[in-house]
Amino acid sequence: MNKSQRHEELIKLVNKKGTVRISEIMESFGVTDMTVRRDLIELEEQGLLKKIHGGARSNSAFQYREISHKEKHTLNIAEKRYIAKLAANLIEEGDTVFLGPGTTVESLAEEINNQQLSVVTNCLPVFNILQKRKSETFKVFLLGGEMRPVTESFVGEVTNTSLEKMHFSKMFFSANGTREDDIMTSTVEEGYTQRLALTRTVEQYLLLDSSKVGKEDFSVFCQLSQLTAVISDQNDDEKTAQLAKWAEVINT
Repeated sequence: MNKSQRHEELIKLVNKKGTVRISEIMESFGVTDMTVRRDLIELEEQGLLKKIHGGARSNSAFQYREISHKEKHTLNIAEKRYIAKLAANLIEEGDTVFLGPGTTVESLAEEINNQQLSVVTNCLPVFNILQKRKSETFKVFLLGGEMRPVTESFVGEVTNTSLEKMHFSKMFFSANGTREDDIMTSTVEEGYTQRLALTRTVEQYLLLDSSKVGKEDFSVFCQLSQLTAVISDQNDDEKTAQLAKWAEVINT
């Protein structure tokens, strides 16, 4: 097995197990401690895994640190724009729409060109984008409550009490990851608010770029099988197939 083949198999092993120790890699591939350490350094530099003390962790493993709103704006920009354009095509004149937090949903807000629409959101950046379009027929409502600085979204009792009195024709939301049928985010509070909105909505659409498929986060707040569809990109056929086991996937 040459170096390229070893790297390929090592990545598969780490992604399958989540975390792998150096001793396990040595045994699996019949190489020295020094070779494994060099391999891990190279693969980490390529962004293919995360080197940890005594081994390696998959990039798809649980996110120990929630990525900030500012950082998310620099990730998968083209994919988010592609997804946003597909989602915007599903919004019809006269709809009452709920938009959740997230930079992909912000991209959707920028793509909306309807003339007659009612939009409710608990995300301040989404509101700031759409409120410039406000008119007699284009209405935008921001739900108040306790704001989470990381996502600039409102959660908690005040937000949820308002949601309980509302109904929507469509909801568009994002997530930090999916694993099998589960959809995950970083906090119970934000997840609960999104789950509540989902129960008040006729059609539910998850905006999810393929990099998030197979990633885990802290709180499961709903299932793919409960949704109308997932709107994604075309970057990874294998991940599209994973999503398609549980829900309709729109990517064209």
